[in-house]
Amino acid sequence: MTIFDLIARFFQSGGVFMYPILVVFAIGLSIALERIWYLTRARRENLSLWLHLMPLINEGRLDDARAMANKSKTAIGRVIGHGMLHLGVDSGGERTEAAVDVSLLEIMPQLSRRTHYLATFANVATLLGLLGTIVGLIHGFAATGDLAPADKQNQLSEAVSQAMNCTAFGLVVAIPFMLVHAWLQSVTDELVDNVEVAAVKFVNSIAGRGRS
Repeated sequence: MTIFDLIARFFQSGGVFMYPILVVFAIGLSIALERIWYLTRARRENLSLWLHLMPLINEGRLDDARAMANKSKTAIGRVIGHGMLHLGVDSGGERTEAAVDVSLLEIMPQLSRRTHYLATFANVATLLGLLGTIVGLIHGFAATGDLAPADKQNQLSEAVSQAMNCTAFGLVVAIPFMLVHAWLQSVTDELVDNVEVAAVKFVNSIAGRGRS
């Protein structure tokens, strides 16, 4: 018997609640893969842009920095590009800082969107597994009402074994989702911190140039 046969038998013996758990797994997996791809790329591109952008700002090449920021679709590029819209008309830097703050408020939720669904799907998968187990046990006990004692014991053992497959499948889905959610949340927090630090350095650099 191959591993695929074992998986098929395990799935078939778990009852109808195995299917909604499978749907939760498919949706959660697609979200997890999209978030991993997006955040990994965003972290790399933000770092690359910042390493090229900050020297231009420090050297006073603001036109070049503005062009680079406006061409970029990264979080740092959008924040700094939005702040640079007020350069030249904002001698004190207050409007630039306000523009950066507004841009941060708009962009930060986009970095963490959909990640929280993984924790929700982990809980849903666990609960569906438990519900499937309970329903399976109820049906198992109900089916043994008219059986002889020896047959009843065998029937109950089989019902319990099948019902527990649903709980096991729910946990198999839930545990990886919880781990991936925790990792993605840490990556998101790191990315948010980097964008905020870049915004503060940009505002301080512009304010320093305005005072000089």
